[in-house]
Amino acid sequence: MGVLSDYFRAADDAAAIGLMAELDGGPVAVSGGRPGVDAIDLKGIEPAVTLGKLVGFVRGLAWSTDLIEQRLIWSGGDEGPWLIALDDATRDTLASITAAQSPELSARWGQIEELAWGDPLPPGELLPVIEEISALARRAQAAGDHLYCWCCL
Repeated sequence: MGVLSDYFRAADDAAAIGLMAELDGGPVAVSGGRPGVDAIDLKGIEPAVTLGKLVGFVRGLAWSTDLIEQRLIWSGGDEGPWLIALDDATRDTLASITAAQSPELSARWGQIEELAWGDPLPPGELLPVIEEISALARRAQAAGDHLYCWCCL
């Protein structure tokens, strides 16, 4: 069973939770977008492990469970969906990724078991994903917004 993950930016927790009410629990990222919502769909890239490993690579640190500080701020119940607030240090780390770093990060990230599923991904396959998440983080940082992840099984 895969995890659906939409990453988006919002001014604060209240705005992110309000979005859940507006969207009847989500999803947040949809084809064609939603007016006023800056969101990306990153199926299978949950924040704790998969995104955490990318953050670790950028920071030059080994992955650990506390690498990304996250808080559950809304839940649709035991079966989900869930809304997770990510710490601003994660936002800033993702925003700091440069075009020069991206190829190496893509190659390394494509080797983790959560993404490779037995065989490493081609070195450049995750470049678009890295570009999307880092661009979202830069827009959030520039606006003084925070990053959130909507997850569902």
